[in-house]
Amino acid sequence: MTLRKDLPMGAEGASFYAVGAVAVLVAAISKGGFGSGAAFAGAVILALVTPPDRALAIMLPLLMVMDATALPAFWRRWDSGAAWALCCGAVPGVALAALVMSRAPADLIRVLIGSIALGFVAFQLARARGLVRPEGLPAGPLAGGAWGAVTGFTSFVSHAGGPPAAVYLLSRGVAKEAYQATTVVTFWAINLMKIGPYAALGVFDRQALTAAALLSPVAVIGIGLGVVAHRAMPAIWYFRIMYALLVVAGARLVWTGLA
Repeated sequence: MTLRKDLPMGAEGASFYAVGAVAVLVAAISKGGFGSGAAFAGAVILALVTPPDRALAIMLPLLMVMDATALPAFWRRWDSGAAWALCCGAVPGVALAALVMSRAPADLIRVLIGSIALGFVAFQLARARGLVRPEGLPAGPLAGGAWGAVTGFTSFVSHAGGPPAAVYLLSRGVAKEAYQATTVVTFWAINLMKIGPYAALGVFDRQALTAAALLSPVAVIGIGLGVVAHRAMPAIWYFRIMYALLVVAGARLVWTGLA
């Protein structure tokens, strides 16, 4: 994974930060109010205007800012058993993903990110039509560890750990607020796990961290908006917009990576 390049300047730089602000706001609102299910859309959108490894590098500190901002609002309201199972399972998932990413060319990363985005939308549509029923799946600690491994892998390669974590939490029948709190604390822990491997892969540099710092106020604002929306806005409207964005951005990344 070696396709980092300088961030654009001038008019191109303004366009980059405009897209980056939208990407971060989308991720923060999802993480703050809608179970983190579409938070990875931020990385998908950002990868349209910057190489995928840089998009991941910029988003990780921002996701950690979002975690720290959202955690107090849901403190101790999580399902401890589910969070522990997912976090333990995530350790080997993160390790495997780091091994894959160390050998993967940038275009393969684009295809992975885009495919995960399209797969997420397909899963949600199948679930809405009753073709997939997570509620009937095993919900014990072993199942949690297995889903945690998938969560760790997808979180590492595209910050898209939300969907597999959601399958496990839905199989346990976790209530709405506990579901949200569990995703917040789980991804707070998983994102901490990713710092060392990301640094070892060399994806962090001064420019990526500078971009993350400049976009961090957007992350804080988005978390606040998400917490408010969690209590006041029907989730269906938010996710309809997210699904449309993910289909367009995911298809574009797959096309670019294959082409």
